[in-house]
Amino acid sequence: MNIRNTTPKEQLLKKIRKALLEKRDNPYPNLEELPLYPETDELPEVLFAENLQNVAGQFVFCEDEIQFIENLLTLAEQRKWHKIYCWEPALQELLNQYEYPYYATDKDFDQAEVGFTLCEALVARNGSVLVSNANSAGRRLSIYPPVHIVLAYTSQLVMDVKDALQLMKQKYGADLPSMLSFITGPSRTADIEKTLVLGAHGPKELFVFMLDG
Repeated sequence: MNIRNTTPKEQLLKKIRKALLEKRDNPYPNLEELPLYPETDELPEVLFAENLQNVAGQFVFCEDEIQFIENLLTLAEQRKWHKIYCWEPALQELLNQYEYPYYATDKDFDQAEVGFTLCEALVARNGSVLVSNANSAGRRLSIYPPVHIVLAYTSQLVMDVKDALQLMKQKYGADLPSMLSFITGPSRTADIEKTLVLGAHGPKELFVFMLDG
């Protein structure tokens, strides 16, 4: 009787078959159900503000629209901003109500100092702002001007990225916008000699004004 020597490949396959047939306990039971992050008692608003500031963003909480306009006026006066661009009707209506000047078109857009937009959601866990091209601000207003100001509401605040994406599905269904972007602080790069530079591929500054509502 001839007994053929098994090749290394056959030996490996035999071990695999044997391992598959054996009933082994999973060393990581229900891994997919384990929380990705530790639980926290922090309010989402506080967590978002802390994480936004950790990535060099700036957070301003406003109790109402009047306080928001007052804060915006003070900031614009301090920074000597004159070319603030706002293309979203809901924001324009708010600014018009208080006679706040802005550019409603892209005239002289190459000289824009501030892009003023709404957002889709705020992610507390990492201080990110979710924007899309579904609104009138499109793709340019949050990218080109050196300063990006976002007006958001506490109702848009979620804990994690997955929650923000779920909000988008609820809002748009299968007709999702073609561009979804999570903005985490000002644009930055450390490609050159590992020196951090802000405003490398987008705004140098990011302000988030949060309104209670």
